[in-house]
Amino acid sequence: MNAPDSSAKARRNVYVFGATSLFNDTATEMAYWVLPAFLVSLGAGPAALGVIEGIAESVASLGKLFSGYLTDRVASRKPLVVFGYVLANVVKPLLALSTQWWHVLLVRFADRTAKGIRGTPRDVILADSVDKNKIGGAYGFLQSMDSAGAILGPLAALLIMSRTGNLRAVFWWAALPGTIAILVVFLARETRGRGARAQAHFSFWQPAHLSARFYYMLAAVLVFSLGNSSDMFLVLRAQDTGIAPKFAPLLGLVFNVTYTLASWPAGRLSDRRSKAGIAAVGYLIFAGTYFIFAKAPSHALIWAAMPFYGLYYALTSPVLRALVVETAPRDSRGRAFGVFYFSTSIATLLSSVLTGELWKHYGAALPFTLSAGLAVLAAAMLFLALRGTQQSAVNTQPSAP
Repeated sequence: MNAPDSSAKARRNVYVFGATSLFNDTATEMAYWVLPAFLVSLGAGPAALGVIEGIAESVASLGKLFSGYLTDRVASRKPLVVFGYVLANVVKPLLALSTQWWHVLLVRFADRTAKGIRGTPRDVILADSVDKNKIGGAYGFLQSMDSAGAILGPLAALLIMSRTGNLRAVFWWAALPGTIAILVVFLARETRGRGARAQAHFSFWQPAHLSARFYYMLAAVLVFSLGNSSDMFLVLRAQDTGIAPKFAPLLGLVFNVTYTLASWPAGRLSDRRSKAGIAAVGYLIFAGTYFIFAKAPSHALIWAAMPFYGLYYALTSPVLRALVVETAPRDSRGRAFGVFYFSTSIATLLSSVLTGELWKHYGAALPFTLSAGLAVLAAAMLFLALRGTQQSAVNTQPSAP
């Protein structure tokens, strides 16, 4: 394996993946934020949305676990990444042909499968492309570019809907940035020498030699993920309070502006401060946002909560990925990411299905309040981990003579 350095090849991967994420997420977010309204037009409701997002995420989780295994074993990781982006952007425009809610399910199934396949090898290639003390910044940059696409996507959707008034037209136009993403990702470079393979022999289910710190962090994230249902429930809740469906892309724009601006600084901050502590603050912000949506006191507060929701994402998404790298051996990073993504996706699946059912039978306030409570508990677990790490550091310092 090539040693990570600051060479042009290493920097190239950071920029190539950043640009790919920019265009891919533009295509994704064009479709994502109008999907609830599109499902309503097909006669589907919250329960169907929960099933679609739950099944889609469960498939993605299996893809992430399997791709994590492959990432540590195959000589070339780039083909996995390329295939994932190609598949996602080929099927996305097919939403325009959907006439039944299960058609949407099939497209989301393929799209999330593609994400599951590409995510782990891309993250490992990126980690191998930079110095270990700059990993948080690299993931932060990637996330900033990704969420910049999530700004352009809703803006494009708003423009298309204002001109055509047609939800299906948004799905067709999403093919343009998707095609650019496919072309750009081919420029990525391998970080593992041709023919090189991990030397350790392990089974598919063996997560290698991962630390107790990794598993504790994973436990905290799983507690949080049990309350972290699909973001589409936020959009549906906003519409439930009277915010017009045509403003759904604007909701995405509001939170993604914060997400974009804060992700890179948050990632760089995590290279100098406790990653667990930064993520815990993000969970507390999530709890506050969901509590506001549970009570829904006014439209103004719902709109005001969306930038904070973007801040939650910025403080957790790139930082937790950097924390996985920090706690995993180099030759086991693929499996570490696979276990992390798989387990959290399964928890998100359960959360989406549970949220849909609770909403159907008891209304929206209960599932949103439950999500807020689980986020507070997960934050407490991460703060305890931070305190334990600091105490261990104090205990290991040499005594004064």
